[in-house]
Amino acid sequence: MKQGNMMVEFLLSLSNDIALIRDKDDFLRVLRERLKEVIHFNDIVINIFGDDGKSLVPYLYYSEGRRRHHPAFQRSGHSKLGNDHIFEAVMASEQPLVFNVRKLLQTKSPPPYIPLFRETGIVEFSGIRLRTATQEIGCLFLFSEQTGTFPDPVLQIIKGVSHQLSIALANILANDRIATQLKEIESYKQRLENEPQYQQKEIAHADIVGNSREMQQVFRLISRVAPADSTVLILGETGTGKELISRAIHNQSPRRDKLLVKVNCAVLAANLIESELFGHEKGAFTGAIERRIGKFELAHNGTLFLDEIGELPLELQAKLLRVLQEKEIERIGGRNPIRVDVRIIAATNRDLKKEVAAGRFRRDLFYRLDVFPIVVPPLRERKDEIPELADYFIQRFVRRAGKPAMRLGETVREEMMAYHWPGNVRELEHLIERSVLLTSGTVIEQLFMPAAITKEIFVRKSH
Repeated sequence: MKQGNMMVEFLLSLSNDIALIRDKDDFLRVLRERLKEVIHFNDIVINIFGDDGKSLVPYLYYSEGRRRHHPAFQRSGHSKLGNDHIFEAVMASEQPLVFNVRKLLQTKSPPPYIPLFRETGIVEFSGIRLRTATQEIGCLFLFSEQTGTFPDPVLQIIKGVSHQLSIALANILANDRIATQLKEIESYKQRLENEPQYQQKEIAHADIVGNSREMQQVFRLISRVAPADSTVLILGETGTGKELISRAIHNQSPRRDKLLVKVNCAVLAANLIESELFGHEKGAFTGAIERRIGKFELAHNGTLFLDEIGELPLELQAKLLRVLQEKEIERIGGRNPIRVDVRIIAATNRDLKKEVAAGRFRRDLFYRLDVFPIVVPPLRERKDEIPELADYFIQRFVRRAGKPAMRLGETVREEMMAYHWPGNVRELEHLIERSVLLTSGTVIEQLFMPAAITKEIFVRKSH
């Protein structure tokens, strides 16, 4: 009776210590110091479920013996349900189990780590599953270099504290995930917060180059709409500088000190765009192992640039329309709406009116976005700007490459004026960069164009 009372007192004391656990170090200390008072084990390993929900990976490891610095022993804790009958047995049992290493070696197909246990002195070990009322966490193993370490009274102790250990471990893992997520969000936001300063500097150096009548009209529209909070729809072919226009609008707006967040609707898989835009809660769908903050929340009080909006799937178009109307979002799997104050700038190289007529773009969303359209003309319609743009890019890439000043030869200028430029300003920029890097003198006498481009120029000249 007296021994029973002592055991109850021990369990109560141990439970109090477990309740005070705050991190991984506390957890290990309680296991190593307090359990040692009643169990003469040598090693501790805790395995937790990986991201796939099936693999068990080592989370916490401690050894007193020769295995302490044995890398193979530490790696041996990796397993996958369906491939390891020891882990499966532990996870299927409500009670702690005991395994004898010698007997396991006599079985038909012992797991590959069992011979390693024998080589490093382990004689027997006990394992118990760790879970809370709502979560399967993993399992705890205690290893011993002696036989008879785990009699029934000891197993009852292990069983008695497993629930409290599970809760403490679940809290630690949750805190770790939150800390990791907050760190990632902060890192991402700092990266974005630096971006407007860089963009303002670029624009201050005339990154948007163009003296044509068409581009002067674009500049006037930017100056008119930037101070307002109106939604802007930027239309133009690929490579005309739609993203640069969005940056100019943001940097000249009252939101210039907040974030400009970009989402390219064309490069995300359809099943990822909703999570990218609105975020999701942990467990909202398979693979959602932690909460994700969406781009709308990141852009709160700032600007959200939806590039290639014409590629947005129809089902997402309806959700985007609702956000624009109600100015609130819901994370996937969330229950409470979240208010957001975001200015929308969208861009596309598609003819959205034709997309609406074809049933590929919602009419109501088009009218919601088409508040203040800005059309960026293609380069072939403003060819008089090509020499100015080329000179600007030459100066930029010469400076970056650390080369002496360069200029275009007359023949090269004629070739550039004869070309159709389907890739617009971006194509010109890349061509100049390549030509600067491949030119050894101070005059660019040859455009290092792909063969197809050279052929097109030759054909146009011959006509």
